[in-house]
Amino acid sequence: MPSRVTRRTVLAAAPVAAYALPASVAVADPAAAPAGGEIKNVALAVHGGAGSIPRGSLTPEQEQAYRTGLANALQAGYAVLREGRPSLDAVEAAVRVLEDDPVFNAGKGAVFNTDGENELDASIMNGADLRTGAVAGVHHTKNPISLARMVMERSNHVLMAGKGADDFALMNGVPYTTQDYFFTQRRWDQLIEAKQPAAQADKDGGTVGAVAVDRGGDVAAATSTGGLTNKLVGRIGDSPIIGAGTYANSRTVAISCTGTGEVFIRGTAAHDISALIEYTGAGVRDAAATVVTEKIPALGAPGGAIALAPSGVLATPHSTDGLINGYVTKDGTIVTRLYDDETPPR
Repeated sequence: MPSRVTRRTVLAAAPVAAYALPASVAVADPAAAPAGGEIKNVALAVHGGAGSIPRGSLTPEQEQAYRTGLANALQAGYAVLREGRPSLDAVEAAVRVLEDDPVFNAGKGAVFNTDGENELDASIMNGADLRTGAVAGVHHTKNPISLARMVMERSNHVLMAGKGADDFALMNGVPYTTQDYFFTQRRWDQLIEAKQPAAQADKDGGTVGAVAVDRGGDVAAATSTGGLTNKLVGRIGDSPIIGAGTYANSRTVAISCTGTGEVFIRGTAAHDISALIEYTGAGVRDAAATVVTEKIPALGAPGGAIALAPSGVLATPHSTDGLINGYVTKDGTIVTRLYDDETPPR
């Protein structure tokens, strides 16, 4: 990785039929990605949460940390795709990187619940056959996204929660992770702030997710989160709920959502985007915008999503001021988008 990651980072690539093989990484012109135009030929996209990051609100070091984290995840997923492996492997690889990065609210950087604990949720879905796996409220698993995949592949279930999910991890050879691993001072300070009398009860902490399409045209999606700061013990949001925060169907689209999970559950947001495409013939951008910028806000809270069609068209709608996200195209071009003015609302 370079020492500095700008909004647009290009992987020097040799021309091949499907996914280019990058030989090196170089910093390119930081001109914006298509503003308001259609983003095409995307192989994989990630997000780090919906919210607001105005220009000037971050130090150069903080900006670099965000962009490097996004770029690392994109590189990990893209490396999987260019080997010819399925999109399911790619989204798991990308989300694992984000879970290991304390900048994001998943895994290592997860927010705290009202009792000062980390409760982690994740889900993954394979668009080729609609297989899914999810976990909720896990306390002792370093990478919940990989545990979600284990639930999909090594059990007869779709969703496991709490102690049972952590026990299932141990039974499948996943090392036990103590709660202190997930601690970061920044998240602890956010919890203390949220407990002040004038503070809101909960604060969105910035879910992470990934969507990808492989050489065979199959899509997959994955989402992971620590939930909301100061959430009640046992609260579960949309991230581990298939059809709410995550959905993938190779006939339509792969989606990972972020925002206030309660409204995404009530609105069955992720599946609704797929249904609009399947039943009405809507394009991915129109379908995603209809759900994320119209239906979900009408239910009482904002949010965002990344939605990738099998054709490689990417939509990144949000009703928040901004959406932390990035994508890599099939020729190996990486774009990271952090500030509010870098990602159009629909």
